[in-house]
Amino acid sequence: MRLRTVLATVTAGLAAATTLTAAGPATAASSTRANACSPSVAIAGFSDALDKTTYEGTFVGNFSALAVDRNGQIAAVSDRSSLFTLDAKTLQPTSVVPLADENGAALDSEGLVVDGDGTRLISSETEPSVRRYSRDGKILDRLPIPDALRVAPAGRATANQTFEGLTLLPGGRTLLATMENSISGDSKEIVRFQTWDRSKGAFRLGAQYGYRTDTGLGVSEATATPDGRLLVLERGFTAGVGNTVRLYLADLRHATDTAGEATLTGQDGVRLVKKTLLADLVNCPSLGATAKQPQPNPLLDNIEGLTITGRTKGRLDLLLVSDDNQNAAQTTRFYSLRVRLPR
Repeated sequence: MRLRTVLATVTAGLAAATTLTAAGPATAASSTRANACSPSVAIAGFSDALDKTTYEGTFVGNFSALAVDRNGQIAAVSDRSSLFTLDAKTLQPTSVVPLADENGAALDSEGLVVDGDGTRLISSETEPSVRRYSRDGKILDRLPIPDALRVAPAGRATANQTFEGLTLLPGGRTLLATMENSISGDSKEIVRFQTWDRSKGAFRLGAQYGYRTDTGLGVSEATATPDGRLLVLERGFTAGVGNTVRLYLADLRHATDTAGEATLTGQDGVRLVKKTLLADLVNCPSLGATAKQPQPNPLLDNIEGLTITGRTKGRLDLLLVSDDNQNAAQTTRFYSLRVRLPR
């Protein structure tokens, strides 16, 4: 959404970036403590190296999602209809292809999954939609969407508030998309997570779940952990104050399938997705970052993309990116985090 306002090689790449700032002593244990955002999360560094740059005539920014490709490179989607490949070590672009719908119109592309065969599953907030693309940007397929999740008047969703996150659960048989905010008739702070089940190569509509966001926040991204839980980013913006970005661990187990529920009020006996706060990123050390507009922590910006890049000594390595909206007051910033998940 355009709010106003990876592997060990990725972490190594951030370390090599010219604008990286990191803090703390050299030893891993003391560095983790020095860079702690919470007992579960530490920041290893950040990079602004791609901010306000271009590649082959295409603006590098507006990033809304990241995914690790099969070759270890980073796929990154821009909500201005561009699909980038980034070098895993330097994060510099190595290719870019345009994206469009079946009629050649631009997309508000927000979610990204690299499937097992290398094709790209990409969600757009426009309708909303989920399409499968080849590596060179050709449409291969389009998934069905529940009527209620379509943008009004076709459905009950609000424009620019739909499929913000997209992830494939372990095993590759279940795809999950997260609505950014609630649909008409549901409680303001309950958003729907839609799944598709894959059978004989095709995705069919699956279970749906309700998830309660913090007041004033929406879901900007979700990615599956190796054990089948979800890392969920909640994000908001307040003019004159800045961004709020919180990282949650969510568990779909025991949550009610809400596909048949006309409305979700939070008081209807429906079991919502359980979530556990891992970190409010305002509490991360700033590492010398600067902000172009007021922020409660100058490290923060409009963070929208998140992918798991590997494991380090029992922790997950994460790569996050902010969407600068091609706005002079915002920054395209990559973040390297390490997370230890509670059992």
